[in-house]
Formats: sequence, C-alpha cells, structure tokens
Amino acid sequence: MGTHTRHVLLQVRDVLGRDADRFTANFYLRLFAMNPELRDLFPANMAHQRATLFRVIDYVLETVPDTSSHPHLLDFLGQLGRDHRKFGVTEEHYQQFLVALTREIAATMGPQWDEESANVVSQALLLTTGVMRGAAHSAKGPATWQATVAEKYRLSRDLAVVRLLSRTPLTYSAGQYLEVQIPQWPRIWRHLSPSIPANPAGELEFHVRAVPGGSVSNSIVTETQVGDVWTFAQNHGTLHLLPDRDVLMIAGGTGLAPLRAMIIELARRVDAPNVHLFYGARYPADLYDLFFLWQIAATNPWLTITTVVEDETDPWWSTPSEHDQTIELERVQGQLADAVLGYDRDWTDHQVLLAGSPEMLATTRRRLLIAGIRASLMQHDPV
Repeated sequence: MGTHTRHVLLQVRDVLGRDADRFTANFYLRLFAMNPELRDLFPANMAHQRATLFRVIDYVLETVPDTSSHPHLLDFLGQLGRDHRKFGVTEEHYQQFLVALTREIAATMGPQWDEESANVVSQALLLTTGVMRGAAHSAKGPATWQATVAEKYRLSRDLAVVRLLSRTPLTYSAGQYLEVQIPQWPRIWRHLSPSIPANPAGELEFHVRAVPGGSVSNSIVTETQVGDVWTFAQNHGTLHLLPDRDVLMIAGGTGLAPLRAMIIELARRVDAPNVHLFYGARYPADLYDLFFLWQIAATNPWLTITTVVEDETDPWWSTPSEHDQTIELERVQGQLADAVLGYDRDWTDHQVLLAGSPEMLATTRRRLLIAGIRASLMQHDPV
C-alpha cells in the first residue's frame, strides 16, 4: 500500500481510538439491531469482548499498510478465524459483521469519511474477514469437544485441582494451554494449562487459583462438581524444548502447571536434558505441589528444584501439606528473579521457560535480559 493509503488508515485508527469503548459499544448495538439472533453468540457482559474487538481492529489498521508485517498479520488473522469456530460463527455472520463494522466506522468518522476512506477501509476489512473465513473453513478437527469432571478437590481456600475425562483424543502438547468454557459461565472462555501431558486415556488435570474478582476462576474453585461437563476448543502456546541445550524453568504459583506437564513428559525419555526448576510463591504453604515434584526429582537426576518464597512465615489461615516436613528441596527467600540471578551458575547458555502471572513474567524477563540472557533463548506464553 502507498504512503497516502497508510495515512488514511492511520487517520481512521486515530479517530476510533479517541473513544474506543464508545465506538465498540455502538458497533455491537448496530450489529444486534441488524441481526438480533447474533446476541446469543456473546456473553452477557460485553466489556471484555469490546476491548478485545478494538485491539484487533487497531492492530489491523496499524499493520495492513506495513508490507513487511503482512506475514505476521495473516498468521494472526488465521488464528483468529480458527478461534471463532467455537462461537458458532458462520459464513453469513462474517458478511453481517463486515457491513455493521463499515457503517459504524463511517458514522464515527463523520465528515472525514469520504469515498477514498471507504475504499481503503473496505480493502482492509475484506482482507481481515477473508483470511479469518478461509482459515476457519480449512481448519481440521472439531470446533469444540467436551470432558467430564471426574474429581475435584481444594488444596486451600483459593486453590483447586480439577481432573476430567475426555472421550475425544487429546492433541495438545505438554506446555500448551486450552480454551475452556465451564457450565456456570456459558459463552465465556478462559485459558487453562493442563498440568499433565496428553494421554490415550483422555485424562486432564488443571490447577486453578481463584483470582480476586475473577468470575470463572472463582466458580471453578467453589462451584465445580463431579459430573460437570466442560467444553474445550483449541490448544495454543509455543513452549517447547530446544535440542542439545540445558533448561532453566521459572514458575510462579499455578504457572507451575505447563512446566510440570513438560517435566512429566521428560521423565519418560532417556535423553532428558539437565533441567533446573525455580518454583516460587508468596508463602511456603502456597508451594502446593512440592511432594509430587520431590518424587520426580528423587528418581530423575537430571532435575534440580529450588523453591522460592517471599515470606518464610505462613499466614495463620494457611494449611500446609502433611508432607511438607519430610520434603528435602532447596529453599531460598526473595523474589524469583533474585533467586535465579543470585544462584551460583551461569545461565547464559540455557534455554529459559517462564510461566506465571503477567507481573512475574515482565519483571523476571527484564531482569534476565539485563543479566545477559538472550531474548531468543527465552519463551513464555503471550500475556
């Protein structure tokens, strides 16, 4: 696209961004007025949906003019199209979406909307919906599948382990996460990382901590029961092991789950690399999976585990595991990044896998980069 076309798209992006929430709210009002049946495809609370929609539109308008970014844009839109299969989106819906979005952009632009703007925006939106539609059409496998809760138990007031059985063959790789919908919150999807590798028996396990103010996570911890049917869609994530390289794993809280799945898979191999896992939490009692990790480390000399706590004293309401007193794992106090960088080892040639809260990921990654570890050797899922 030429310089002038780029200018037009960036002008549209600027106008829409002045009041993004109002723009997306008006768009959905227009879409549902034109096609009332579409409302059933969306959750009752649209705040998250509106924010997500604007991020996509903003990214498209910013990226389309840059020809060097087209491969990344096409990959992004293709994944978005495959993601939308779980909502029951059809070919007709894409056309209805395109018409409503074009009209709302025109209304928002007001006097600045002219024939040239219409042509440029139309090309960008046709590219967007075309790639999404094509990717959805060519996607293999079912759009969704289900598994039944076989066991659920709470490790603490805000942490639960949920085990399920699926009759659909499991295709995710250890370290990936799955799109999940629970019956208590229909049409709301969340990402959860299995804590065990895929297996022929269809067994799944998730470690879920209730997030303050989080609707789905709180329902899983407090309301999920044996017999509940969960719906799953695609698996995502690119955590993987590089060949011929030792591995540094850094897990915060339930971020342990995907790395745990990878460790279990490595324990089945005869050529596992040396792995050093730093597993951190605020209090000792929050290190909820120590006994299992200790058992694996005891029989696999390639695995070293260092536990990290911010506070050595548990709060009065905590419930430490009955096995805690018998577990012999190294423990240090402080932040995860401090524990890793203060350890007497050179990590610069290690592959680094990180999993945990967005804050932990950002802080730890920044500290590791400053310490000289290459970004190309670090992996974590998108925040």
